[in-house]
Amino acid sequence: MILYLLLLVAVVVIGLVAYIATRPAEFQIVRTATLPASPEKVFAQVEDFRLWDAWSPWARIDPKCIFEYSGAERGVGAHFTWSGNNQVGSGAMTLRECDSPRRILIDLVFTRPMQAKNLTEFTFFPEGRGTRVNWKMTGRNNFMAKAFNVFVNVDRMVGGQFEQGLANLGSVVSGGTRIH
Repeated sequence: MILYLLLLVAVVVIGLVAYIATRPAEFQIVRTATLPASPEKVFAQVEDFRLWDAWSPWARIDPKCIFEYSGAERGVGAHFTWSGNNQVGSGAMTLRECDSPRRILIDLVFTRPMQAKNLTEFTFFPEGRGTRVNWKMTGRNNFMAKAFNVFVNVDRMVGGQFEQGLANLGSVVSGGTRIH
């Protein structure tokens, strides 16, 4: 009986490992919102990491998070690090490309709770009297990240945070409201 139970556990574990290994390595999370401001105004909020505290969904999760800024004040070369609680973790962002007011590319590095290197892209399109903003993050999942994704819907979790951030950003650019 114990032999059959051990064999069953081994088959389940091998099956789970095989399933995880076949999951896609590449991922993409995208959310879009139309905000009531010009592309230039929205772009200015995103290209300056010092302004992110006003609309970032993560700033609300950990108000005690430590932020440090270096490099350019805004635009290409701007660098931002954070270190927060277990929900926010720690990492760094460096603004890689700026095509005002159309596109921003950011190198994103997570150091805790998991290590990852991703690319974040914001694109801004005039739409009526506002701006359609796409917030996209792409990257590669290692085996552990693939395993995590089997049990947690990361697109829903991170995408929900992107949605909240875009809503906050819309509030800020429409009336200068600080979200906290």
